[in-house]
Amino acid sequence: MILKPLSRWILAAFFILAGLNHFLMASATADMVPAWLPSPANHRAIAGVCEILGGIGILVPGLRRVAGFGLAALLVFVFPANVHAVLMGRVEGFALSPAVLWIRLPLQAVLIALASWVAIARERRLDI
Repeated sequence: MILKPLSRWILAAFFILAGLNHFLMASATADMVPAWLPSPANHRAIAGVCEILGGIGILVPGLRRVAGFGLAALLVFVFPANVHAVLMGRVEGFALSPAVLWIRLPLQAVLIALASWVAIARERRLDI
């Protein structure tokens, strides 16, 4: 079945590009870090590196499961930044409507489910 490998490549591209965006749009992604967390630039950079490595990792069979768990954990850890963006009503450098900011919240769960399916779940063989 081609759906799972294709989804894996799409998810990998998504995370690699999102991770690169942490460096290309540094002020916007640092702006999303809640004020109660110290050193927004460090959090931004760590999240960006983890997204890039996770995206690459799910393409490497020997690293796939670990990368999938890492991406799922990362999505949980960055959730406060997405909530913070909703509460601010904006993300610096992006013309996102409040509706788009709200949609990003449940999207985290969809991305966790997708990472689980394409990277964490063990392949099942059907004996017919």
